[in-house]
Amino acid sequence: MSRLETVGGRSGERAPEGRAPGGRAPDGRSPAGGTGADGSSARSIGTDGTPAGSTGADGLPAVLPGIPRQRTGRDAATTVAAAKPEPGPPRVRPRPWRLLLGAPFSIGYALLLVATSLFAEHADPTLVTALLQGSSTDVVHLAQAPLLVLVASALWVAGGLTSGYALAFVVVLPALERRIGGLRTAAVFFGGHALATLATEVPVAFTVAAGGLPESSLHRLDYGISFGVMTCIGALAGVLPAWLRWPLLGGAGWLAGTALLAYVDPMTDWGHLLSLTLGVASWPLLRRWRTGRVAPAPLLRDPGHPALRGAGAS
Repeated sequence: MSRLETVGGRSGERAPEGRAPGGRAPDGRSPAGGTGADGSSARSIGTDGTPAGSTGADGLPAVLPGIPRQRTGRDAATTVAAAKPEPGPPRVRPRPWRLLLGAPFSIGYALLLVATSLFAEHADPTLVTALLQGSSTDVVHLAQAPLLVLVASALWVAGGLTSGYALAFVVVLPALERRIGGLRTAAVFFGGHALATLATEVPVAFTVAAGGLPESSLHRLDYGISFGVMTCIGALAGVLPAWLRWPLLGGAGWLAGTALLAYVDPMTDWGHLLSLTLGVASWPLLRRWRTGRVAPAPLLRDPGHPALRGAGAS
């Protein structure tokens, strides 16, 4: 009887198919936990060809063989980085001089009104009365020097610096100027001031001529910034969002309407309501101005660029 081959040091057992004697795999590597041909210990190989328990080229742990849905070190690092909150925008410190740069017309005009108001309060009353009468936009002055008195009457604040129109001036005009520009704000203010003044004084002249009012009505004292401020309030409402537009417009209309119903100074109160209406009527023009103000500048390669218009025609 022939002697059986010994496999792995035990007699009577045959080596399994596909495995060489000595416990080594056909490719020369020893099984897991075994010893290779060169005497070195063998390690398990991961799905990506990296030995289990080792680290990859980036220093992160490799995946283990035979365990599905593993999170590699790269995935964990990505998750931690994504969970880290991003720093918010830096806090902007309030800079008061930005208001001066953004609304030079309003601030300069406000300083001029402060100066004239302090002068009217502390100067000789006789001199102040003479200046106010000379600046009044009554029928006689409008017939003699309309442009001069229209400008001079807007240099005084009726009621002083604590009046409601003075406080509205420092809020409304800078807000409007920052949206449509200084020159356009001045046009809205003085346009409303002039139109409302003429609309209230011309009927007085015709009524006096018809005998409905005494001749003293031709010399009535009329000055101040209220017509211009009401026009700017109506104009500002057109460039504000709806949640600010309608409360502002409704509040100004309510004040003008209640003053008119009180019938204390009907001509001036009619002028306030008319000024507010003029501001609302300017909405289409103001929105066109604002669109042109915030529109981006054309690129140099744009065919609509002024430098390329002549090239396309030639």
